[in-house]
Amino acid sequence: MTAGPWRLRYEGYDPTEEPLREALCSLGNGYLGSRGAAPECAAGGAHYPGTYLAGVFNRLAETFHGTTVSNESIVNLPNWLVLRFRTPGQDWYSPDEMPPEEYYLELDLRRGILARGLTWVDAEGRRTGVTQRRIVHMRHPHLLALETTFVAENWSGELVVRSALDGRVGNTLVTRYRDLAHHHHDPVRQEEVDSETVLLQVETTQSLVRVAQAARTRVHRNGDRPQVARTLVGDHGWIGHDLTVPVEEGRPVTVEKVVAVHAGGDRAISESAEASVRAVQRAGRFDDLVDSHASRWSALWERFGTELVGTTDSVRQALNLHTFHTLQTVSPNSMDLDVGVPARGLCGEAYRGHIFWDEIFVLPFLDLRLPALSRSLLMYRYRRLDEARHRAAAAGHRGANYPWQSGSDGREETQQLHLNPRSGRWLPDHSSLQRHVNHAVAFNVVHYTQTTGDMDFLRYRGGPMLIEIARFLVSITSYDRSLDRYRIRGVVGPDEFHDRYPGAAEPGLDDNAYTNVMTVWLLKQIRELLEQLPAHHRADLWEELGLSAGELDQWEAVTRKMFVPFHDGGILSQFDGYERLEELDWDGYRRRYDSIQRLDRILEAEGDDVNRYKAAKQADTLMLFYLLSAEDLVEVFARLGYDWDTSQIPRTIEYYAARTSHGSTLSGIVHSWLLARLHREDSWRIFTHALDSDIADTQGGTTAEGIHLGVMAGSLDLLQRGYAGIAIRHDVIWLEPALPAEVDRLAFPLHFRGHRLSVDIEKQTLTVSAPPSHLPAVRVGHHGTVHTLTAGGSVTIELEGHPEVRADADDGDADPWG
Repeated sequence: MTAGPWRLRYEGYDPTEEPLREALCSLGNGYLGSRGAAPECAAGGAHYPGTYLAGVFNRLAETFHGTTVSNESIVNLPNWLVLRFRTPGQDWYSPDEMPPEEYYLELDLRRGILARGLTWVDAEGRRTGVTQRRIVHMRHPHLLALETTFVAENWSGELVVRSALDGRVGNTLVTRYRDLAHHHHDPVRQEEVDSETVLLQVETTQSLVRVAQAARTRVHRNGDRPQVARTLVGDHGWIGHDLTVPVEEGRPVTVEKVVAVHAGGDRAISESAEASVRAVQRAGRFDDLVDSHASRWSALWERFGTELVGTTDSVRQALNLHTFHTLQTVSPNSMDLDVGVPARGLCGEAYRGHIFWDEIFVLPFLDLRLPALSRSLLMYRYRRLDEARHRAAAAGHRGANYPWQSGSDGREETQQLHLNPRSGRWLPDHSSLQRHVNHAVAFNVVHYTQTTGDMDFLRYRGGPMLIEIARFLVSITSYDRSLDRYRIRGVVGPDEFHDRYPGAAEPGLDDNAYTNVMTVWLLKQIRELLEQLPAHHRADLWEELGLSAGELDQWEAVTRKMFVPFHDGGILSQFDGYERLEELDWDGYRRRYDSIQRLDRILEAEGDDVNRYKAAKQADTLMLFYLLSAEDLVEVFARLGYDWDTSQIPRTIEYYAARTSHGSTLSGIVHSWLLARLHREDSWRIFTHALDSDIADTQGGTTAEGIHLGVMAGSLDLLQRGYAGIAIRHDVIWLEPALPAEVDRLAFPLHFRGHRLSVDIEKQTLTVSAPPSHLPAVRVGHHGTVHTLTAGGSVTIELEGHPEVRADADDGDADPWG
């Protein structure tokens, strides 16, 4: 792979690398995503031309191993890319049957264009060059386009090109899902609209969503449109045109395919097929579409770009790629949609396109760049509040309990069984016991509100979510008289390796430290936020939700007497009884296996159980130090009456860092963040490893099933909230930079209280500036001192080096890093 900061380029055709390249070179616009597959290849083997609409799911049920299994999946829609070609008397060209002599694939990150080129020689010695460009339009989200230019290098004659829409596809990308039902839609309409345009409309089998694609294909040569013979081709579920294109040696000829996609339920349309036909007939030429598409990308880079000076091209390329994929998954085009944050983006079928807690790594980044988008994504959770209430009530609890995996309507979508590919065994899946998804939803509401000061959202949307989540968290606590403490039993924390005690008949663990401490912090934050509402709004909200003084007293009691386990003289225990687990022979397993990231699978295949060991898949207890400041934690433990201070932070980090396999890419982001103020060299090393996790596919094949959005957005958030040290507290934006030695300068824009701020951090100085406007001044804090930043002005602060860990306060505006 060769590239610069703005281009991801692959030279040479390698079928074993195609699945990874297809995922990394996917294109999207927040409404839909399309994998970077070869247009002349159908799904199978090295290729998988998947296309996905945000929020379009379908449910299939079947009996599997004696158990009825119901799975809802994001739907792989008809393949719009189909563009096949063949020289006279030859079969359709396939790079797998006739490897190209020359080949490249290049993703232009700045403009959102995927380019591809190949040269092949057929059995008769005819040499033909092919170059392609494709876009998934960022300004007009229903449009996709593919431009293909052919050059007959040593022959003249007729080239046959097939441009089609193929609905004979299923969800078969993920190997471990292939034995399960995967046929999600049926054709309901297909026709030739005119001599250039065909239409295919399908309907999902259970959710009954009608999705239409209309494809217009034209041929150009030197700006003219030559006459070509067209033949309508197709069968049940696919339709297209075969074009017989005259070619002359050395003269380029271009085939241009523009496709429009609409789904039933899209806003401002009458019907999906009609809307797609109208859109494609009105669309301009490819070059015109590219211009408007690239213009929108330029505007997005101005808002979301990050400048990193002093680092390598590969680091800057990875950061740009992460920004690119984040914006392809959730963008301004997502703001009118009822969609959440799919953990694996819109470029694959891993996790069935579901929404997890990973949004806790995504929304904080968006809060400070495009808060209106964050608000829209939070609305996905608000609209499913009633379903979360039902889930809590069905289990005998109050409030709202959000599912670990969420899809169309907010019910629990977590699978009942999961496959260990090492042993070939299907095993019970208890990950739905991860109650901390509720903490993630609540944290994102709190962070959004603190960042934006959006009291209207808090009153009408965020407040109900926070109150109902608080009710649920309190309702799952139980009072232990022997300890005089509240406890939370039978849960699973972020570390999915541990889902039960060794030898226990039932799953679940008691008093996961992350769950318990975050519960206390959130209850305190929720009450303080709600008290900021105007009195009449607060009274209305209390009345609507039936919130009583007695209930608030119960919240208060939990925040004073929650049990938190410790061991080894002050180290937070991952859960009660953790210290009784066995130590793992880490060196021995590293010698025996190339990778031990998935120790759970290794041990199960050996007939052992990871639950027996002090071995974590990813950051669990350490998530507390990732999300909360030292001051926050000091306040929580003081409130609980525990003798705990910040000197325990480094000990706890080092303890768990030595016992974590990093089986999740999210783990690297968290550990890098934690080491940013302890061991900067290690922090940067882990950070760059996390940057490469998808590009290098460090988990061995998982990226091909869909990029990891949490690590991509999380890496960007690490720069702005980790290395730049940004936190919002008491209406002050605090910055406590801790640049790694490898970074000379870090600069990026921020959106704060209506201002488009510019942040510029060098080794010795920090500058924050605001453009001219009529907006009121904002406050910028550093090391306990608050500065006033007026519109059109700037604040420059001399940096004194590494921030010390402190826990003092100054008029309620303490240094947020403690």
